[in-house]
Amino acid sequence: MKALGAWLATFIEFALLGLGLACVGVYGYSMVEARIVQRDQRARFERAAAAKAPYVAAPGSLVGMLDVPRLRMSLPVIEGDDDRTLKASVGHLPDTPMPWQAGNSAMAGHRDGLFRPLKGVAVGDEITFRTTTEAIRYRVTRTTIVKPDDVSVLAPRSRDTLTLITCYPFSYVGPAPQRFIVHAERISPTPGTAAARSVRLPES
Repeated sequence: MKALGAWLATFIEFALLGLGLACVGVYGYSMVEARIVQRDQRARFERAAAAKAPYVAAPGSLVGMLDVPRLRMSLPVIEGDDDRTLKASVGHLPDTPMPWQAGNSAMAGHRDGLFRPLKGVAVGDEITFRTTTEAIRYRVTRTTIVKPDDVSVLAPRSRDTLTLITCYPFSYVGPAPQRFIVHAERISPTPGTAAARSVRLPES
């Protein structure tokens, strides 16, 4: 019986090790695939910017580049908040204004491989959203932690704003129970005002 018990323990140990290695492999493959997609999107953006190409509003289209210089973060933003879009890119929530429009523009991204640097964001940090024709600058005013169904973060503000959404805690394994929100106000071009519609905060 002791020999059988030792065999079972060894078998379980190797099975768990194999499962762990498989999970690491899948995660690594996903990260590499996401990096390749992001590289291709950056190249597309640079070509479009060089040609001053106008933005074509359509699901899955490249909206622009989101930069947080202090965090050395530069990510392509795609129109949409579906799983396919958020797998490798930051997604602009379709029911909120575009960054160049008046209102509260919202974007979501996964913690892993995308928005993880936001755990180091600080009030006063500058965020730039680059289109093919202009750069829109924001300054971080605060961060909050909310529940997934708290869509108040998407409500209109007194100034034009940018709202970034990701899952929280950053070290959580599996579907996270909260959302980490970065609030930033536009500092250039001159802000205006507009209403934004509320939606459920996406998984990120």
